[in-house]
Formats: sequence, C-alpha cells, structure tokens
Amino acid sequence: MKKSVFLAATALFVLSPAVVSAAPVKTALFGFEFFDDALDTRPQVLAEQAERLKRINGELEALLAQSGDMTLVDLAPEAARIADLAPFYKCNGCEREIARDAGARLEVVGVIRKISNLILSFVLEVRETGEDGRVLRAGQVDIRGNTDESWLRGVRYLVKNRILAPGQPPLDP
Repeated sequence: MKKSVFLAATALFVLSPAVVSAAPVKTALFGFEFFDDALDTRPQVLAEQAERLKRINGELEALLAQSGDMTLVDLAPEAARIADLAPFYKCNGCEREIARDAGARLEVVGVIRKISNLILSFVLEVRETGEDGRVLRAGQVDIRGNTDESWLRGVRYLVKNRILAPGQPPLDP
C-alpha cells in the first residue's frame, strides 16, 4: 500500500505542469537604445553614455542567457540592417522582420530615456515576432543618478522584478 501511494505521488509530481519546465525560446536581443531629453552633446558625456549603454546591454544579455528561459540568436549577420533601421523606438516594430529572419520567436527591445542628469527611465519589452508583435512581458523602472552603478542596478532590478519575475505568463504558450 505504501509503495503504491509513493509511486502515485511520484508520478503526479513528475507529470505536474508546474514542475515541467519549457524549453528555452529562441530570442533576438536588440537591447536598450538611448534617448536623451537633456540633449547634452558634450563629447565626454556622449562617450560616457555610450560606454554605459554597452555595459548594461552586456549585463542584460548575461542575465537573459543565464535565466534558461531564452536562447539568444546571433544577430551579427543582420548588423547592417539593424544599423540602417535603428533606433527601433521610432520604427513601430520594424525590427520584428530582422528577428524572424534570424530564427527568433521572441524579441527583447528597450529604451533608456534620460530626462535629466539625475532621472533616467528604463523600459524593456519581450515581444513575439509575429505580425502583431504581442507583448508577453514588460517593465519600467526609473532610476536616480547617472552613474555606472545606478544604470547596472536599474537593469538588474528590471530583469529580476519585471521581466523574469516569478508568476509571469510563459514565454512559449
């Protein structure tokens, strides 16, 4: 009797949908783009912002790859098209075709808006690459401070507490 109860409980545990993990979804990571409301064009400031953007996009890539929810596709062959169409926050979904051509079912796009040297807003979306570009997950976080550490904290918080937070709908329904 005990053995059959144990086997039945084990079978329920193994077959339970809550326990079964989905395979990683092929994803095109376009990362964050930058929009500066302050319009500060000093060369030193532009260089700092470009370096911070590169750093947090690297962090974003690492966080998503480590999650196991997504397999990032190689967008290097699409570099010329990406450069031609960017910034994506202005093109109303033009990047979806690039993502589909790269074999991705999802895309990750974001924008950082610098409102002032103190206030920045990070927005990140995970969308399907189909014609409608349905948003599956999204989040926004505002940070205070324009430093390397505040930018990294912003992207880490956004990914952990919005994009990859427990209880999110599945990426591959």
